[in-house]
Amino acid sequence: MDAPVVPPLRERLEQRRQQAIDNYRKHLRPATLLSGLRRATDQTLRELIRLNPLPSGAALVAVGGYGRGELYPYSDVDVLILLRQAPSEDDKAQLERLVAALWDVGLDLGHSVRSIADCQREAARDITVETSLMESRWIAGSKALVQELNRVMRRQMNAQSFYQAKRSEMLRRHARYQDTPYALEPNCKESPGGLRDLRIILWVAQAAEIGRTWGDLTQAGLLTTAEYRALRRADLAFKRLRIELHLLAGRREDRVLFDLQPALAAVYGFESSKNRLPSELLMQRYYWAARVVSQMNVMLMQAFEERLFPLPAHAKAPVDDDFNQIHGRLDISRDDGFERKPTLLLRAFLVMQQHPELTGMTARTLRAIWHARHRIDNQFRRNPVNRYLFMQILQQPQGIIRALRRMTMLNVLPLYLPEFRRIVGQMQHDLFHAYTVDQHTLMVIRNLRRFTQPEHAQEYPLCSQLMAEFDRHWLLYIAALYHDIAKGRGGDHSELGARDARRFCINHKVSEEDTQLVEFLVRHHLTMSHFAQKRDITDPDVVHEFAKVVASERRLTALYLLTVADIRGTSPKVWNSWKGKLLEDLYQLTLNVLGGAKPDRNTILAQRKEEAATRIRRMGLQDQSRDLFWSQLDVAYFLRHDASEIAWHTRHLYHRVHTLEPVVKARVIGQNEGLQVMVYTPDREDLFADLCAYFDRRSMSIQDARIHTTRHGHALDSFIVLLPQHDRDVRSHASLLEHDLTSQLREPGPIAAASSYRYDKRRRSRRARVFPIVPTVQMQPDETSASWRLSLTASDRPGLLYSLARVFVRYGIDVKMAKIMTLGDRVEDVFIVSGDALDDPRTQLQFERSVLATLDEAPA
Repeated sequence: MDAPVVPPLRERLEQRRQQAIDNYRKHLRPATLLSGLRRATDQTLRELIRLNPLPSGAALVAVGGYGRGELYPYSDVDVLILLRQAPSEDDKAQLERLVAALWDVGLDLGHSVRSIADCQREAARDITVETSLMESRWIAGSKALVQELNRVMRRQMNAQSFYQAKRSEMLRRHARYQDTPYALEPNCKESPGGLRDLRIILWVAQAAEIGRTWGDLTQAGLLTTAEYRALRRADLAFKRLRIELHLLAGRREDRVLFDLQPALAAVYGFESSKNRLPSELLMQRYYWAARVVSQMNVMLMQAFEERLFPLPAHAKAPVDDDFNQIHGRLDISRDDGFERKPTLLLRAFLVMQQHPELTGMTARTLRAIWHARHRIDNQFRRNPVNRYLFMQILQQPQGIIRALRRMTMLNVLPLYLPEFRRIVGQMQHDLFHAYTVDQHTLMVIRNLRRFTQPEHAQEYPLCSQLMAEFDRHWLLYIAALYHDIAKGRGGDHSELGARDARRFCINHKVSEEDTQLVEFLVRHHLTMSHFAQKRDITDPDVVHEFAKVVASERRLTALYLLTVADIRGTSPKVWNSWKGKLLEDLYQLTLNVLGGAKPDRNTILAQRKEEAATRIRRMGLQDQSRDLFWSQLDVAYFLRHDASEIAWHTRHLYHRVHTLEPVVKARVIGQNEGLQVMVYTPDREDLFADLCAYFDRRSMSIQDARIHTTRHGHALDSFIVLLPQHDRDVRSHASLLEHDLTSQLREPGPIAAASSYRYDKRRRSRRARVFPIVPTVQMQPDETSASWRLSLTASDRPGLLYSLARVFVRYGIDVKMAKIMTLGDRVEDVFIVSGDALDDPRTQLQFERSVLATLDEAPA
């Protein structure tokens, strides 16, 4: 084909595409646009074939989604050039010109060249090829050849093998997407509960010769009218969503990305409510639709399995009067069983727990639950039998989390607890939760359950020990169920959730003592994390303050278990061994106070010095050598470091007290996650900023910093730093860091930062850019000294701590301690600072504004 012919074809194709899109915008009918884009592409291909003919006897065939007549705005155009026989040299040249023309006209082409025998071989080897060929459609060339292909492929089809291969493929795909439809950026095509889960139902139906459409499945008795309507609505909703994603992104984009969610919400007409963003309302609708698709997918795939692999009549065994067991699945005895006895809607899940040999429910049972869910009303919720059954589910020794997940997916739990329904599919744009509120809640309960299981005892030794000694575990599960249940309502979700939890406990006959425990846990579920990560727990006054809050050992233990489970259920990125150590230290210190210990600062100072001295003597050091070093340290040093750290510092510094050479030592902490780094060097005003620059350049995250100046003017700084997640060779980093940082500190001038960190919003994560946190800065006088407590919250970005340190240098601010808490893309840091600038209200205000400007990435 001559080159001048291509531009007019491309222009006509674009005009037809744009006309189809314009028509869609008027009526918002997905099917009209998909078929319109298909027709526009068909016309262009036929015009190309007229200008550049196929080899004799060949055919051009649409396959895949394009073959079934659904072409999304930026989807691939999948075509098969079907040959009658092996191509000659002239045929090959002809095919090369045709394929080049197809690309030149602007199509995003996916093409293959095969004979019918090739198709048979490839389909037998690859289930995706077989699936694609099921939807073949003639475009040009020999119709007879395409008809022959369809006949051959139908004869080759084995419905049982096809079902098994597609189900296996589906499970692998679900695993790639963490087996949940509730991802914060779901793929509307591939994620569980998305378009692919709908399409696989119709593929299997076609392979089994049941039909090609939802109407065909209804006529075959596999769908009821209500199910048909639900699936049709979901199908159209997901098709429209995928269309809008393509049009907004201007490319093939099937992920509901954070960047696109606000614009999508505007397209759909969602508006802000009092406490919810439009994008949050959009995503909640998405998750509700995905849950319906997931339910229908499970139900129909099991129905296909039962039809394709029928079991003998004797395979049914009674469980009790209401349920049978069929091939390891729970089956309702009567189709109308749930309608006649609504209490079975809860008892079904209890029976599953009591019979661990049951692996699931039959399609018949799932369908019956889905149709009877409307029976869960106020009368059902008030029924003492149902309240008893729900408590029994929580109190079973096994299967609790599986039961709650099944109940959520089948809409039983959200209907039984209306307050839980509000959080189903609710997004959390706080930059550190990786799950929706309901899925996070179930994850916390799962973590609590793991504390009871011996196979996880090595992972959580203290938690496992405490859980084994804690009676009535189910109280913790109720607290977990309610700890975030009031999110999205406005106000303090901990306080509102505590009220809901109390109401639940009263309704479900929980004793007053246990009710008070649950209420306390929900109200204070963030308190222990706050004290451990934002307060100086080496200060006995801080520990006493926390002990007054918890008041008893049982409450302390329960709050510790819930806090660990909660943080671990937030995001895989948020938990680390350092946070675990802080919580464990606070637990042990508070336990001592609750046990009657009332140490004051002098007592703690004496105890700590004595314990450190004992450790030092074991190292073979003389008291005289130790005292030479200790004489340069004040009380604040001994109160801010534990005995192990004091002994470690002394071991390396007792003979270098007056050295002018920098001393850097590092040791491994936790489970090979990070390092404790000690820096000893003559002090200078920008040392903290330089050290921040160094750690940032090495992609090490500072978790804790204790800054001390000795009586003779040396800096003795201690840091906890974590390595990047992918890097686990901690020991080699320790020796490398000691050598490298020592060399850097010897050099005159500041340590170079990783980059200039100029104002650049692109350095933020996508999520932080789309749902930014309004930065906050708080300055409060520290009651125990002449210092100030600087608390800040902001979106994280590379180099943020270094930028803050430069502000401290500019204002002559000394950092005495830093507690750095990184929660995903969010930072919540606390600094204990001092400096003359803070004594002047005007200068202090300027300093706060400079810190705020740095957090906001605007020029200070």
